[in-house]
Amino acid sequence: MYRVLIADDEPIERTVVSKTIQNHFHGQLEVIQAVNGREAVEMFFEKECQIALLDIEMPGVNGLESAERIREKDKECSIIFLTAFDEFSYAKRAIGVRAMDYLLKPSAEEELVAVLEEAMRLADEAKQQGREKQTEAALHVDEQRAKEQAAETRNEESFEDIRMNAVAEMIRNYIDENYQEDISLQTAASAMNYSDAYFCKIFKQCFDKSFIVYLSEYRVEKAKQLLSDVKNNVKDISQKVGYRDSNYFAKVFKRVAGVTPTEYRVQVLGQIEKQGQSDG
Repeated sequence: MYRVLIADDEPIERTVVSKTIQNHFHGQLEVIQAVNGREAVEMFFEKECQIALLDIEMPGVNGLESAERIREKDKECSIIFLTAFDEFSYAKRAIGVRAMDYLLKPSAEEELVAVLEEAMRLADEAKQQGREKQTEAALHVDEQRAKEQAAETRNEESFEDIRMNAVAEMIRNYIDENYQEDISLQTAASAMNYSDAYFCKIFKQCFDKSFIVYLSEYRVEKAKQLLSDVKNNVKDISQKVGYRDSNYFAKVFKRVAGVTPTEYRVQVLGQIEKQGQSDG
């Protein structure tokens, strides 16, 4: 069992997030709560947590400062920010502590669940493989892009629509060509020469959901196509759609589709059989 720290000075917010985690991860995640940034750092190490879910605006030591202190001593933990403030300067500092994601309140339950599932997968991977920490790298915000946006003309709105459509198409093509590989928000951002924070922001503008949620849904749709052929076993399908762990694949599939891969296959084959009888 892993431990997740929730740090927020609002008791109601802590309670809501805690109940969401307990409902979805009973027996998998133990919840540790902190009421401010200073206590967050102390509790994170005292309770040996692997995941930190931090509010940014807290009295005294804020969430960003807490994250920096945690990252100084723990290079492999997953840090997730949950905040009501959509400040790009915050997102830029979040890159510096290699934050896994930056969620805005009120966050959709499926986004929070998806991000925590990914955090647990990373913790499993680090524990099982014992691999060394990844090299810390922080990409600077693309200042030139900001200047270009500020200098747009009266046709800014229509030009922005065209630009966003082009970016969305580029992202779709990248995911379509690479979903079978072990890709992440960071690798996608790097491939397109964007900073992590800018890519996170523009992705949500294009698709109205986080990268992790979109990629999970995309892979599940591809898996559904393969499941209709009984010659493909579930483990092979898991590999073909980018999941090296078939158990993790089954968990994601059920969260997205509402049924396990095997249950989905039974449903599809039943529909095909009924159709055949009707045609006959």
